[in-house]
Amino acid sequence: DVRPEIMIPLTGTQRELLDLRKLSVQVAAKTMQEAGVEVDYLVGTMIEIPRAALLADKMAEFADFFSFGTNDLTQMTFGYSRDDAGVFLPEYVRKGILPSDPFQQLDQEGVGQLVEMACVKGRAANPDIHLGICGEHGGDPSSVAFCHRVGLDYVSCSPFRVPIARLAAGQVVARERLKDRK
Repeated sequence: DVRPEIMIPLTGTQRELLDLRKLSVQVAAKTMQEAGVEVDYLVGTMIEIPRAALLADKMAEFADFFSFGTNDLTQMTFGYSRDDAGVFLPEYVRKGILPSDPFQQLDQEGVGQLVEMACVKGRAANPDIHLGICGEHGGDPSSVAFCHRVGLDYVSCSPFRVPIARLAAGQVVARERLKDRK
């Protein structure tokens, strides 16, 4: 079942998402009418702003899917600039201020809490919503395991990380099946 998706980035309010969804539907209808085709598509949003995660139940009313932009969500949650983080994050990790670079390995304690809460609230408001992440975290094994645990439907990452992501996903499922047998 292949369907195109219109993904609206950086939404922070329910009204913003509703207005942009309406505009997307209008433009899609006009385009399909002009082309003489009918295409089934989905409209969703990237959850990149902490406010959107906090209001996921309201956002889910107008979204067919959420794609968590974990790089931007990390940046906005910590207040770190990704461009400048390379200057101080290695020292933070070395000194134990942070356990790892949160742009490489999902901060499950903080950013992860936002993702998990948004999943719960989003599914409560819209049980059919499709949930996933996009960004470099999708290729990190511990982040992939976290995504599985909180019930995400997919992870997306850059092409060179796909083999790692597939292996990590397979390992998570294999471990889960072993636990079920015991």
